[in-house]
Amino acid sequence: MLLKVSFKLNLLVLALLLTSALVPVAATNSDTAKERRWAEQVIDGLLDGDDVWLIDDSGHEFLGILTEGDRSSGHAVVLLHGVGVHPNWPDVIYPLRAGLLEQHITTLSLQMPILENEADPREYVLLIPEVSGRIDAALDYLDDEGYRDITLVGHSLGASMAVYYLSHSDTDAVTSLVVIGMGPGIAATGSENLSALEQQVKVPVLDLYGSADLEHVLNSVELRAAAGNRGSVPKYQQTKVNGANHFFQGHEDALVQQVVEWLEARQN
Repeated sequence: MLLKVSFKLNLLVLALLLTSALVPVAATNSDTAKERRWAEQVIDGLLDGDDVWLIDDSGHEFLGILTEGDRSSGHAVVLLHGVGVHPNWPDVIYPLRAGLLEQHITTLSLQMPILENEADPREYVLLIPEVSGRIDAALDYLDDEGYRDITLVGHSLGASMAVYYLSHSDTDAVTSLVVIGMGPGIAATGSENLSALEQQVKVPVLDLYGSADLEHVLNSVELRAAAGNRGSVPKYQQTKVNGANHFFQGHEDALVQQVVEWLEARQN
């Protein structure tokens, strides 16, 4: 029975991925009630940055947090969170928002599609076709604000979403990519990230992970490096933060430092 369910799920996933580039997304499959609850909590507790509301290609309105640094640089970072959380999540996302602001770097953190709390993380692959619409909306907003040099920074599932976007988009606004705690494929299944790094991602990549990261992240370190170094990526750098777990708890300063140093190197 499990094999039959898995086979049916795989067929559904394949059909969605094959048709997503041809058929406009009619509506979000995200848990919109959960998005609203997150938005209320985030906005009520927002200490820095401003809430902005963006609209994707299906007409769905979703939350972003703009934390503005040096507008004159024309450079901004788009932050993509992991499974089921929000754009001000205390692990990884907020430390990057705050740390990058200290370096005068503008960030726009996005609410990505999410599922109910009880959902199996593997089900998130069904939301992947909606990713491009949200990132496109963010890029359009930043372009209107004068930011045309964009770095995507994604954590965990957000990293897979960023890779998916770059492998399905011809935008020239995104000039670099940072993936944090990324495995070999979406929701730790398959090898979509590896093939994308090797064949489709055409911007410099920083692949950042912790020495105490999740098993699927650690087991794919060499595979990711091989794909990044032999493929379409013009510059691939892989960095391990000793002692850090998947959420870089207690290693937030090292997380921010690695990202800032890499971004500064890309700008010089």
